[in-house]
Amino acid sequence: MTDLRDAESRLEELLAELGGRPDVRERADELVRLLIDLYGEGLTRITRLLPAAELERLAADDLVASLLILHDLHPHSTADRVHLALEKVRPYLGSHAGGVELLGVGDDGVVRLRLEGACDGCPSSAATVRDAIERAVLDAAPEVAEVRVDGAEREPALLQILPRPPRECPAPLRDGLRP
Repeated sequence: MTDLRDAESRLEELLAELGGRPDVRERADELVRLLIDLYGEGLTRITRLLPAAELERLAADDLVASLLILHDLHPHSTADRVHLALEKVRPYLGSHAGGVELLGVGDDGVVRLRLEGACDGCPSSAATVRDAIERAVLDAAPEVAEVRVDGAEREPALLQILPRPPRECPAPLRDGLRP
């Protein structure tokens, strides 16, 4: 399997199937941890041997980048990767909201952002912008626990329903004709 998300999903499925027997599940969890540690140590040794330019080139591959992130070996910090993700999504944001500022990445894994300018009175646009930002950030930094975007809160749409004016009753029909 070359798609990391597919592999992660399949791994979760297999572990869930084993979940019915606690002794088997515990052993499966230990096996997964040992394999991750083994491959992590191998990746650590490889990255130490690589020139910085080669590590950058490897980190440009999504699958390799995910493995480097998993083992805390990615050459760019979470904040740097979030910043790069925002740069990639800025052209889209310009057409909807203007821009976005990175306020910081907390030790708790929460990324704080602030929108600069917004489509006035358009809650669906704010939701679209927020979703695009979250998707870009989480793709670049899957270790992020949460993305908080100030200025892009989902606002409930206010629908005002006015009473209908009373209808006038038509005059009774006389000989099939109205007066």
